[in-house]
Amino acid sequence: MDYTKLVNPFIGTGATDNPGNVFPGAAIPFGMAKIGIDVDEYAPAGYNDDPQGYIRGMSLLHDSGTGSSSGSYGNFESIPVICSHDNFELCPVLLDDRKRWREPGKDKASPGYFSTTLNNSVQLEATSTRRAGLLRYTWSHEQLSKQNSKTPFVVFDWTDDLPGSFSGGEIDVDPVKGRIMMGGVFKSSFGSQIYSYNAYSCFDLLAEGKQEIDFYGLFRGDRYGSDYKVPKATTAKQVKNQMGGQIAQQGALISWKTTQKDGKGNPQVLIRAGVSYVSAKQACQNAESEIPQFDFAAVENQSKAMWNDKLRRLQIANDSDPTIAELIYSSYYRSFLSPNNATLETQGAFAGTAYPYFDGLYCSWDTFRTFHPMLSLTSPDDYSQIVETYIDGWRKLGYIPECRANNVPGITQGGSDGTNIISDFAVKYRNARQGVNFDDLYKALYDDATTNSIEWTSGGRQIGVYEEYGYIPFEVYDRTTTGRQNRESSRLLEYCFNDFGIRNVALLLGKEEDAQRWSNRSLFYKNAFDKNTKSFGFDTFVQRRYPNGTFGNIDPITCSPIDMAGHYCSLQQENNFSIYESSSWEYSLFAPHDFAGLIKLLTNGDKTHFIKRLETFFAKQLYYSGNEPSFQTPIAYHYANSPTHSVDRIRKIVYTDFNTTNAGLPGNDDNAAMATLLLFHLLGLYPVPSTREFLITSPFVPHYTLTNTLFGTVTVTANNFDKSSLNKDMPNNVRAYVKSVSINGKQQSSRCKLFFDDLFPAAATQNAKPGHVDIVFEMATKDQVTDCGSSAGDLPSSMSTGGFDIF
Repeated sequence: MDYTKLVNPFIGTGATDNPGNVFPGAAIPFGMAKIGIDVDEYAPAGYNDDPQGYIRGMSLLHDSGTGSSSGSYGNFESIPVICSHDNFELCPVLLDDRKRWREPGKDKASPGYFSTTLNNSVQLEATSTRRAGLLRYTWSHEQLSKQNSKTPFVVFDWTDDLPGSFSGGEIDVDPVKGRIMMGGVFKSSFGSQIYSYNAYSCFDLLAEGKQEIDFYGLFRGDRYGSDYKVPKATTAKQVKNQMGGQIAQQGALISWKTTQKDGKGNPQVLIRAGVSYVSAKQACQNAESEIPQFDFAAVENQSKAMWNDKLRRLQIANDSDPTIAELIYSSYYRSFLSPNNATLETQGAFAGTAYPYFDGLYCSWDTFRTFHPMLSLTSPDDYSQIVETYIDGWRKLGYIPECRANNVPGITQGGSDGTNIISDFAVKYRNARQGVNFDDLYKALYDDATTNSIEWTSGGRQIGVYEEYGYIPFEVYDRTTTGRQNRESSRLLEYCFNDFGIRNVALLLGKEEDAQRWSNRSLFYKNAFDKNTKSFGFDTFVQRRYPNGTFGNIDPITCSPIDMAGHYCSLQQENNFSIYESSSWEYSLFAPHDFAGLIKLLTNGDKTHFIKRLETFFAKQLYYSGNEPSFQTPIAYHYANSPTHSVDRIRKIVYTDFNTTNAGLPGNDDNAAMATLLLFHLLGLYPVPSTREFLITSPFVPHYTLTNTLFGTVTVTANNFDKSSLNKDMPNNVRAYVKSVSINGKQQSSRCKLFFDDLFPAAATQNAKPGHVDIVFEMATKDQVTDCGSSAGDLPSSMSTGGFDIF
């Protein structure tokens, strides 16, 4: 079966007020080369669907789903143009001159392929490998004739990445060999501007002798009237302009005397492109080794085969709802887009590393919750290589990377959440290990927990004051470390969850003393709560706290969707509310490792009152599904022994906030964090990161099978599946709730949780052979499902009640 036909790459590409910023271009799974068009407006992934958005070119490097306002990568654009009377001097080479609208409805994409048609009838197509791709440009004879042109031209942009950050480099045109080599120094899209990275490209223009170059030369200009071209010029070298200002637009202009033809006889040019972070020479080698022949269909088919290898690891029932199937496979597809496998393409501290290297860990704060737990289910090789990148970051930099992007450190948003990613891998793959050095793994975690990072904005944690006070004080004078001193309360909650993950690995490795230390610190989250802060009839909320132990008086709705005051709630220095990108209402529901302790803190253990608090949270429209702090909130009902509330809430969220249109995401996809959240909802599971536990909700399909390439397969069947449950507001007596769970015919006590080892028993022992597991969810009506089970142990695990005590 061709699973790529079930994928819609355009979900989340809409030019909306709250876009998903998804990259729909040509890529292979975790490919470094991501080839797609760049729109000359807000489009962090290069693309959006705005029909009035001008296309400035097709570039070779992108990220997917990020919220960087200026865009990420977009290096080495090329665009086919028509030059009046074939006059080199009249060619539109600068951004404002060459950019064009698209023809409506002509954007096409499938995994491994992208195409669009400009409003001058020129078609742009791309397909790719890991570090290379083929660009196919086709001109219309009719449109060429209208401008008295017979010769197709292509502009190759050397200096204009999406953020406009070029800081020097070189270009070389070899007209005999038919090759353009270019490279430069560029800046991060989400990090300090003291950091820069190198990127290089190589374009081969002759298509194994089927094409012949005619005109060639270089150009330079700007948006202030400068536009000059130098025919037959072949080399240029630039350094950073120390006066600043707009980057000079520079590149090469090429035309062809002989081209290939499409089926209608229109001129068509096939260009091979390679990319590298090491050198232009290596970019050429990558292109030659990965695409030895200029065969567009062969490369496209190869890419499709790689996508099918990934996508077939999740197989759903043939009679699944078609819309749900499209959501499932489109989400699963995006879970393999990023990060970017740049192994052997290392620079800076990572140059020459012997370990795998992935770029675009953008950001761990987004991905630790659902992206990496989803990866754990079906892709152990990819997961282990990404984890190796985190560990190698510690080896090379002295700290675990948090938001490494564009090959440089990014900005830490909350805790050091790479710890939870490493911990999640360790507790699930503790026997297989996949070649990961667990001694280094734990050393990296231990250092993170004990090292007071000198500059924790880029990596590590503010451990000194955290340990000294048992919380992170507002207006503390930290004389030993540097960072943006805000987000204190939300960082505290995440620090505690970081410590929980490290504690679990310590238990796994028999380091009891360490485990007790991290256990104690993981409960510091309670120190962020002020019992005197009140809102909508409830008390005890996360609150700003001073070094003397007193609390501030920030309204808990601040930074929520109903906060109309225009507050700065992100990384801005003006954010002095001690929280990050969500409200105290939301953060006061965040303790994934100890919800039982949280419920006791908030309501003295009164689960009914806790449910009322959750219901108020949603009823008052304090919930915003488009950002990561909200991910676990709809499932919090489970911890109050009311799984039916979670199921009802998830149905509403899925049908309200997700769909198969271009505007089908409620916010940034964030390296598929949003995609995998939806995917877990549709599969009827939700992960507790850094553990082996998954909460059971309600599947949207009758059955599905997951294939773990190391451990075997598991089939989850929703017995008595009721299609009428596929609604925002479900009818009465619908069978949407899990009444019982059986594993290989043996009924389980809890209907609210199961474990990684239940799904894949081979993970529990060393050298175990892959096997198959059958899990059956017996679906029933709401009145038949009143709790998680007959005993307290059937609730989801919490540290306060003895959960997570054995690894």
